[in-house]
Amino acid sequence: MALFEAGHGRKAVAARLGVSATAVQRLRDRWTLRSAGALMNKPDRRSFAFEFKLGVVARYVGGEATALELAREHDLSSPKLVESWARAYRRDGEDALRPKRKGRPAKPVDPGGPGELERLRAENQLLSAKVAYLEKLRALRDQGRG
Repeated sequence: MALFEAGHGRKAVAARLGVSATAVQRLRDRWTLRSAGALMNKPDRRSFAFEFKLGVVARYVGGEATALELAREHDLSSPKLVESWARAYRRDGEDALRPKRKGRPAKPVDPGGPGELERLRAENQLLSAKVAYLEKLRALRDQGRG
């Protein structure tokens, strides 16, 4: 931050440190929001209610406030959080802001199970063969051969 305070711009600081200008901008935004706290370990992940996210995104998309202002106002970890919510909202609508279930999706439960299905198929095939045999036998009797 001393480089910024000395009057250097984002690109000059990035070149001097050998990192991307985007990384420098993100760090500067976090520094503006949290000052020295921007360099500390991240706190535990917080979860936000759907209505809260929707309200923040509505204000951001509507142009009422910048991501940085909203992050500062609502004590969010970074303006990038607001931007990612807005990006998801634009891509998938309100459902993108709803909480997601954690973990893998449950496997669909097959009430009969794979063994039951195979047993029923085999039984069906056997019964079809019996019906075909009896029809053939009846046809032969009708012709006087049986």
